[in-house]
Amino acid sequence: MATMGRFCKAYPVQRLREFSGWKENLQNLSKERRANGEEEIATPRELTRDDHLYLQENFYVTDGISLDENIVFDDVTPDWIEFCQNHLKFEVPIYEPVSTEGKPLHEDTKRIA
Repeated sequence: MATMGRFCKAYPVQRLREFSGWKENLQNLSKERRANGEEEIATPRELTRDDHLYLQENFYVTDGISLDENIVFDDVTPDWIEFCQNHLKFEVPIYEPVSTEGKPLHEDTKRIA
């Protein structure tokens, strides 16, 4: 079963390809499903310049929103992380816990007006 991460962000393939160490694992692209008579055939799809891939919180790139499926790039290096943070402006948001009344659970999260 696919694992959903806490955060991912879609980027055009062209932006990701700007990284000098970019290597696509095209075998892991999602499959296109087509009906052929009575059976369904899954064929590899082609990655076009108009496609988007998902940068995950662990800095893997996937062809879909799942954290651990269709991994297209997983060569996570300090250079890749720097590229993601500085060039792509990727950052995982920090979510503050909120009570059921919509108020922050921590006193230190109050805003001063």
